[in-house]
Amino acid sequence: MAQSNCTQATEFSLAGFTEDPVTQVYLFLLFLLTYLVTIVGNLGIIILIRASPNLYSPMYYFLGNLAFVDLCFSTIITPKMLVDLMSEKKSIAYAGCVAQVFLFQLFGMTEYFLLASMAYDRYMAICHPLLYPLVMSPKCCFQLVTGSCLVGLTNGVGQTISMSTLPFCSSSVIDLFFCDISPLISLSACDTTLSHIILTTAASLFGVSSILVILLSYMAIIATILSINSAEGKRKAFSSCTSHLTTVSISYGASFFTYLNPSSRGADKWAVVFYAMVTPMLNPLIYSLRNKEVKEAFRGLLKIK
Repeated sequence: MAQSNCTQATEFSLAGFTEDPVTQVYLFLLFLLTYLVTIVGNLGIIILIRASPNLYSPMYYFLGNLAFVDLCFSTIITPKMLVDLMSEKKSIAYAGCVAQVFLFQLFGMTEYFLLASMAYDRYMAICHPLLYPLVMSPKCCFQLVTGSCLVGLTNGVGQTISMSTLPFCSSSVIDLFFCDISPLISLSACDTTLSHIILTTAASLFGVSSILVILLSYMAIIATILSINSAEGKRKAFSSCTSHLTTVSISYGASFFTYLNPSSRGADKWAVVFYAMVTPMLNPLIYSLRNKEVKEAFRGLLKIK
């Protein structure tokens, strides 16, 4: 057995992107800029929502929580990667790897269900406007956000337990710039059938269910918009969904391309960069540039008339 000649790993080596020092400096500057924009953008959205009374609505309550999740999601990976780009030895302790897997899975799944909650919010606002204030009460919004976090927590705990039961050899090298569950499972020195079953079940149960909520919500929204007689009414109804639709398309598109793309590992790394670093940066920019209420609240906060 391979496991009999294997010393249990206390740390993992990370392959990173390149060994060329000049390229590493350029990548460091690029990723540092991306992370700074992510911090400023998401913190800005959170502060703006809290400071602007006209943004005290369910949609912006969800957006504030999404911004917080995006900020945490990026912070799990980027600071460690920036340090590794400037270091000769690129490694992560076993405990740090377990923590990274847990948090990455937690916040990643939480984001999907927050996006599903936001789709349901748009469905109620457009399809049932008279019931909207009653159904989307502060209590309901809090429950939806809490439920999203609990689903993310369940996913994170399940994936972490799955990983912690696997033995890894001390010479294990992760062909990525952080600890992700899929490449870790492939590095294990024993049968990984159960771990793959847990991973597939979680993706199917949680991922597909959040997608279904979004798809069903927008099918009803599109049917309602098409039934509106005036062109102006259709435009206003659709414009309230464009920012969320754009965010959903980017988030799910990046996720599918990252984990379902059969291309080479090098291309996969850049897909992961887009999924884990660029997407959290784009979300606040999308809502800032495309949302009239956010832009007006920003001008009001700066006292620009």
